[in-house]
Formats: sequence, structure tokens, C-alpha cells
Amino acid sequence: MDVIGGKYNALIVYELINGTRRYHEIQKAVPQATPRMLSKQLKELEEDEIIIRTLYPVVPPKTEYSLTEFGQSLVPIVEALCSWGEHYFEVAGVPIPCTYTGS
Repeated sequence: MDVIGGKYNALIVYELINGTRRYHEIQKAVPQATPRMLSKQLKELEEDEIIIRTLYPVVPPKTEYSLTEFGQSLVPIVEALCSWGEHYFEVAGVPIPCTYTGS
């Protein structure tokens, strides 16, 4: 839980399931995260070897994030959490706010 239990870590991993994303793409996918908090969560996931951060030496700087092979092992867990969440919304009678397209 230390690794994926961060406030936005599961959402970040979810966003990276389908491939590499740039910082601004992740920021759009997790709009409730402040830039400082998002950077902190990305750094923690990188330290835990869940994601890879690739910095390209261009102007302006280009930074991309992707799941490591170890991070890919979280995909079934995140998918299961999404399925559970959809079931929870159905049982609670609440409209599902988003739909998961799978990997």
C-alpha cells in the first residue's frame, strides 16, 4: 500500500496503462492534483521503480513517463480496482462518473 497508496498514485498508474504520457497529459487526467502534488507523486513512483521518467534535452524540455516492467505488474490490480469501483457505483445507485476501456 505504500507504493500505490499515495493520493493520486493509482490514477497515475491508470493513466499510464495504455502507454507513455507527457507531464501535461497526466496533469489533464488528474486535474484535482496541484502541480506540486503531482510532481511529488511522480517522483515517488519513480523512486519505487513503478514508472520511468525520460527527459529529452530539447527546448522547451520534454519529459515523458511510462510504466516499468515492475509497474506493469500493477495493471491487473488497477483494473480490478476499476471494476470494483464500477460495481460499487451500481450497488449504490450512483451514475458511473467514467468508464474504463481496458488495456
